[in-house]
Amino acid sequence: MLILKYIVAVLALTGGAFAYADPDMVRPESLEQGFVIVVKDETGKADNAHPIYLASSINGWNPADEKMVLTGRSDTRWQIVIDRDLQGVGVQFKFTLGGWDQEELDGNGKAIENRSLPLVDRSKLNPGEMPIVELSIVEFRVPVSLAEEVRMSGRYRQLNVTGDVRRLEVRGGSGGAESMTRDLLVWLPPGYEAFENRDRQYPVLYMCDGQNLFEQLPGVPGEWHADETATALIENGSIEPVIIVGIPSAGVNRVSEYLAIGSYRGVVPDGRAFVDWVVREVKPRVDRAFRTAGDPASTSIGGASLGGIVALYASTARSDVFGSAIIESLPMLSDRGESVRSYLKDDVHHWPTKAFVGMGGQEVGSDKADAERNLLYRQWAKEIDGAFQSAGLGESRRMLVIEADAHHSEPAWSDRFDDALMFLFPSNGG
Repeated sequence: MLILKYIVAVLALTGGAFAYADPDMVRPESLEQGFVIVVKDETGKADNAHPIYLASSINGWNPADEKMVLTGRSDTRWQIVIDRDLQGVGVQFKFTLGGWDQEELDGNGKAIENRSLPLVDRSKLNPGEMPIVELSIVEFRVPVSLAEEVRMSGRYRQLNVTGDVRRLEVRGGSGGAESMTRDLLVWLPPGYEAFENRDRQYPVLYMCDGQNLFEQLPGVPGEWHADETATALIENGSIEPVIIVGIPSAGVNRVSEYLAIGSYRGVVPDGRAFVDWVVREVKPRVDRAFRTAGDPASTSIGGASLGGIVALYASTARSDVFGSAIIESLPMLSDRGESVRSYLKDDVHHWPTKAFVGMGGQEVGSDKADAERNLLYRQWAKEIDGAFQSAGLGESRRMLVIEADAHHSEPAWSDRFDDALMFLFPSNGG
């Protein structure tokens, strides 16, 4: 996708065919009271020792998240209560028996497409009543041997990437991940090891949810294709060579670790401590191991969804470290964006040099019932871009891309990643 400043999906999303949408048919994700999922296990494999888990876009696709385990009912069905407002952003999910080697299948031995929740009629709900979504599971994958599982998904398996990716072990984090050990995935640009570049120092882009940058993991809708995109742009001279550091999420602690501004019901926000950890532990570790330029003008941070919240906070609270940011699909959180608005208005005293803001024109989904919230998110992206403009970032220092048909997903963020790289790291240094 070529660079396009200000691609705005306006057209008929507030009229035309969408004018005939039933306003009472809504996504369960848009209801403040939450919803209940009830599952019938047609396989009979689930029991108290092997319960069903919900692996989804709201828990980092963790297939064994103890916070997302379904409870057995007396009628032999299983259920889970999602009791928070998810702001209408479509949830994608699958069921497992505790691992991707035991994910649900389609009855023919093949993995199903990621599920989405059906629309519900809110006119039939009493005030505060949670809608019940009933689903069925027809087959689970039979797990392979432990040796084969380690071979396929072990920590030090060979990465299927374009170019040179190094692992760099770090310890720590926030939101319950303080003692966690994880591997940074450090992508080195073409020519990094060439003799003629032995004294060259490189700019660095730190990315949240780094496990999805270079490979598509089980259950996840896609990957960022950061390795292929950066390689092509460097080799054709569109951007300067840049090191990309993927910081894998903390799994079950992801929401707390990335929540640097605002809140979600039932979640203790600890994103500011996460940024402190990146500044204190992650960046110095990378600077010691690789030839980085290290200064704020050469250091950027990025992320999508809650990772966008972290990137926004890091680039404004610590602009002395991160001079630019990629802020993708920024959520409005549980207060319709008020906490972010208040933070940007009252708490930011130093702004980054550059900011890239991306959003999907159909961020919530493509159903007619999603039109109002899609419009809200497009306006939200413009509002964030406007905050940077009001802070003095002119057109050469900020970019807003709203991609007409894009949803809240890795494929959408991948499509806009070239725009972000060319904006933040142009080969002419502009």
